[in-house]
Amino acid sequence: MKYTNEEILAGCNKMCQNTLMETLGIEFTEIGDDFIVARMPVTPRVHQPDGVLHGGASVALAESVGSAGAYFFLNSEEIVIRGIEIAANHIKSVSDGFVYARASIVHKGRTTQLWQIKITNEEGALVSLVKLTTLTLPKKN
Repeated sequence: MKYTNEEILAGCNKMCQNTLMETLGIEFTEIGDDFIVARMPVTPRVHQPDGVLHGGASVALAESVGSAGAYFFLNSEEIVIRGIEIAANHIKSVSDGFVYARASIVHKGRTTQLWQIKITNEEGALVSLVKLTTLTLPKKN
């Protein structure tokens, strides 16, 4: 079944309920042919002790958006996606506002997928650059 972009975004946001993504305030905002975007508010909830965005929160955002992209771009309700490797370089600090994660597919295999996720601030400056490898598994009945 082919879903509209609005249906995919609504599905992503619904899947966030009662999860880490809801706790972090992650919201999916845009989707295209080979990318998906989510945003996360930068508040004290995601700060490290010195008042800037915690790198772990950035990694959680990146894995969330990349995994959601893998699930929907593979277009099957018979699979589950698992992140199997993630690497992040944190480049710029952010203390408030929103950060935006744009996951773009680099390799779309049947079993593994490779994603590049760029996390930017509200001005578009690069905050973190993340590489995520996901694994596709059959859903257990």
